[in-house]
Amino acid sequence: MQNVATQMLKADEVAQAALILGRGGLVAFPSETVYGLGADARNGQAVAQVYAAKGRPSFNPLIVHVGSVEAAQTYVDWTSQAQALAQAFWPGPLTLVLPLKPDHGLSGLVIAGLDTLAIRQPAHPVMAALLAAFDGPIAGPSANTSGRISPTRASHVMADLNGKIDAVLDGGPCEVGLESTIIGLSGAPTLLRAGGIPTKAIEQCLGQPLATDTDATDITAPGQMQSHYAPHATVRLNATSAEENEVLLGFGTMECDLNLSPAGNVIEAAANLFEHLHQLDRTGKDIAVAKIPDTGIGQAINDRLKRAAAPR
Repeated sequence: MQNVATQMLKADEVAQAALILGRGGLVAFPSETVYGLGADARNGQAVAQVYAAKGRPSFNPLIVHVGSVEAAQTYVDWTSQAQALAQAFWPGPLTLVLPLKPDHGLSGLVIAGLDTLAIRQPAHPVMAALLAAFDGPIAGPSANTSGRISPTRASHVMADLNGKIDAVLDGGPCEVGLESTIIGLSGAPTLLRAGGIPTKAIEQCLGQPLATDTDATDITAPGQMQSHYAPHATVRLNATSAEENEVLLGFGTMECDLNLSPAGNVIEAAANLFEHLHQLDRTGKDIAVAKIPDTGIGQAINDRLKRAAAPR
């Protein structure tokens, strides 16, 4: 899809957004994590347009968003562990990867040839209203060119995808500002991607430690490509100061060009991460990033930064 007139829809125009999805169009939607690029998950042609708009490799699967646990159970084999996690964290920034049911009815492009599905129930009220109005599963990766900085505001989406998608549903800034945690449940509970729910909270809910698969070479869930969430600029990690032709993204008390959290709060840093990367990327300089504590949601921040700094 190229050179279309992208509409900017207000938060209360979910009915119009649902109509666009119903006819096979693409709508960027707000969530508590980041803005997603939505398509009817059952419509192969619509899902193909998502890949085309993002320039996304077809082997990278998509998350499917649903409005309830009951809706999720129509597509995947539900387990007691899935039930425990959904009761604790849904709606919210947690994606579960579960075995697909044989009669799931979803586009094969959504699952990218896998026999599992990444699924979640988002918490954002505008997205909840859209799911209710559409009354179906919405495939939704982040609404940006593949591998680039994730969008946390409608303006980020328009700057990147204007003319390539049908509409952007503006729900304001994203509260969490970082993608969902992804947990694999087709075997032993496994952390596939750190995100908005800290690992320890999930382990406490399940009563057992999570296995880790974050360095796997095979793509088993969204967000596992080595180079991902990247600005156009080169990113240098664990910096204490900016070098020549660099801007410094700080954390805590320090001199810098932008600060993720002057108070040293990792939750505030997560909410600011992508917006600050967008701002610094527009300077045309390379980006140096201060060290972030690798605890709680800080693990997810460091995962995104490591992928942003990876060779491309």
